Amino acid sequence: MSEGPYILGMESSCDETAAAIVRAGEELVSSVVASQIATHQRYGGVVPELASREHLKAILPVVSGALEKAGKTWQNIDALAVTKGPGLAGALLVGVSFAKALAFALDKPLIAVNHLEGHIHAVLLEQRQQGNHELEFPVLALVVSGGHTHLYLAERKGPGWMYRNIGHTRDDAAGEAFDKVAKLLGLGYPGGPIVDRLVKFGDPSAVRFTISQMKHRDRNDRGPRSDGPRFDFSYSGIKTAVLRYTETHAMAGAIESRRKALLALESPGAEDYRRLCDEETLNLVASFQRCVVDDLVSKTLEAAEAHEVRTLLVTGGVAANSELRETFERRAAEKGLAVYFPSRPLSTDNAAMIAAAAYPKWLARDFAGEELSAEANLPLR
Repeated sequence: MSEGPYILGMESSCDETAAAIVRAGEELVSSVVASQIATHQRYGGVVPELASREHLKAILPVVSGALEKAGKTWQNIDALAVTKGPGLAGALLVGVSFAKALAFALDKPLIAVNHLEGHIHAVLLEQRQQGNHELEFPVLALVVSGGHTHLYLAERKGPGWMYRNIGHTRDDAAGEAFDKVAKLLGLGYPGGPIVDRLVKFGDPSAVRFTISQMKHRDRNDRGPRSDGPRFDFSYSGIKTAVLRYTETHAMAGAIESRRKALLALESPGAEDYRRLCDEETLNLVASFQRCVVDDLVSKTLEAAEAHEVRTLLVTGGVAANSELRETFERRAAEKGLAVYFPSRPLSTDNAAMIAAAAYPKWLARDFAGEELSAEANLPLR
C-alpha cells in the first residue's frame, strides 16, 4: 500500500466516545471506543446531559489511547477529523470543541464529517482493506441504527461522494424500536443485542404484526417531487402493537418480575435473559424482530429495483443484527445483488468510520474553518 495521510478521527455524537487513526482511508491503524452503557442502563435509554458529561471525561484519554495504540505522536498526524452531526447537540459540541482546540494548538487541518456518511464509509474502509476497491454502481446505502433509518443513493463525484435520500423513517428509527420494545418487556438497555440473542428461542410466526405502509408524501420532505418514488419507514406502530399485546395478554406481572430480577444481577448474561423469559415473551420478541427485519429488507430491495441498483451497503448499529444480515444476504443473492456490511465492531458508533470518511475531503482540501460548530440535525447530501 502506498503511503498516505494519517487522519485522527473523533466521534461523540451519542453515547460512545471514540477516536481512531486511519491511513489514506484504507488502513485502520488504531481504534478506541469508550462506551457509556453502564451510565445509561439504569434509565433504559440515553440521557443527553449525562452523555455530554461522560464525553468530557473520556475524550482526552480516548484520543491519547488511540495515539498510543498506533505508536504515533501528535506530530505524526496529518489531519484531524470530527463528527459535526447529526446527533445529540451537547455530545457533539464536546467532540467539535475538543477537535477545534487541538487543530489550533497543533496547526493541523480539521475536517468536519457527517455521522451518517461515516457509517457508509465504515463499509468502504473494510472493503478496501480486503482489496475490493471498486463497487458496481449505482450504490444504495441503508443506514439503520438507534437514531437513524435512511436510504441513500450514493455516487462518486471526483474524490468525494454525493448522496440522495430516497427514504427515511417518519417516526421511530428501527434501533429505537428495538430498544423501546426491550424496555417495555423488562429486558433492559441496550435492547437490540438482547432481542437478537433471544429470538432463536422463540417462534417468529407466533404473533402476527404488520408495519405501516407510507402511502403519502412526508410533509417534512422538501425535495422536488420529480425525485422519484420514496421508500419511507415507520416503526412507532409496531412498538404500540407490542404494548397492546402485553396488555391484552396480562403480561405486566411477569414483565415487572423480570425487570426486578435483572436489576438484582450485577452483570446478567445470555443465559440469565433466557431463563427469565417465558415462551410467550420469546415468541413475542421473535415475531417483532422478524416483522422489522422483513420490512427493512423488503423496502430496501424495492428501492434497489426501482433505481436499478447493483450494490447494497447495509450499515449502522442494527446492521450487527444476525437475522438482518442473514435475510439480506439470502434475498439479495436471489436478485443478483452484491450486499456488504461492516464488521460488528464497526457497525456501532466508532471513529474509524469518521477518519475514513474524512479522506476524500482531505484529497479535495475541504477543511473546516474557525466557524465550525455542531449541527444536531445535519442532513447528508
